[in-house]
Amino acid sequence: MVYLANDRFIGRSLHAYGEYSEAECALLRRLLAPGDRVVEAGANVGAHTLALSRIVGARGRVVAFEPQPLMHRLLAANLALAGADNVEARGEALGSAPGTLHVPPVDYGATGNFGGVALTGDGSGTAVRVRCIDELELTRCDLVKVDVEGMERDVVEGARDTIRRHRPVLYVENDRRERSQALIALLLDLGYRLYWHLPYLFNPHNFRGVTRNLFPGIASINVLCLPDARPPPSQRMPALRSPADWWR
Repeated sequence: MVYLANDRFIGRSLHAYGEYSEAECALLRRLLAPGDRVVEAGANVGAHTLALSRIVGARGRVVAFEPQPLMHRLLAANLALAGADNVEARGEALGSAPGTLHVPPVDYGATGNFGGVALTGDGSGTAVRVRCIDELELTRCDLVKVDVEGMERDVVEGARDTIRRHRPVLYVENDRRERSQALIALLLDLGYRLYWHLPYLFNPHNFRGVTRNLFPGIASINVLCLPDARPPPSQRMPALRSPADWWR
C-alpha cells in the first residue's frame, strides 16, 4: 500500500504492522459474505476498503467515498495496486442532502492525524461535493460503514430510504459524546439493535509480528447496528438501550 508515513495513526500502523485496526476487519468478515454490496463513508487511503473488497469478492461491490483530494488519490492508487476492480472510489463526501462542504487546509508534510480531518461549511479550504446515499438508488445494500469525523448522523439521515428498503447492517463511528445522543436516537428510531464495538488499534497478532504496541490504550469507538434478530458476533459487545448510553 501507499500511505503517508507521518500520519499519526493509519500511516504509522501500516508502516509498523502492515495493517490498520485489524479488529475492525475481523468484525467485517463476520458480517459480510461473497457477493454483498457495501457503502463506505470515509475510506481514507483504503486500509479497510481493501479488506471489504476481498470479503465481498468478484461478485460483490464496494462504493467508497473519500473527500480529501490527496487521500482519494492514494485510495485510488491502492485499489489499482491491489487489482480491486470491484470498488468504485468517489472523491466526494456523504451527508444528509446534496451540497458542498470544504476540506480545511492540511499540512500533509507535518505529523498529524489525517484520518481525523473534519469537513467545514465556512468556505475555507477545498470545496468538495456532498452526496447522500439515497441519491445512489442502490438496488441492494448489505452494509454501510461510516467514519466521517462527526458527520455520522448526517450520513445516516441521507440514507433513510436506502435503510428502509434494504435494511443493511450499519457500522458507525461514535466517538464524540456531544453528538452521541442524537446519533443513537436516530439509529434506534430506525429500528436497529445497537452494540458498542471498541477495537484496539494494536493487534498483537499483526501481519508483521511486531510485538511493540505503538498505541497503548487507544481504541476506536464504534456502534454496530443490526436490523434483525441475529445475535451480535461477540457476546462481549455491550448493548445500547437508550440515547443516553455511553461506552464508559
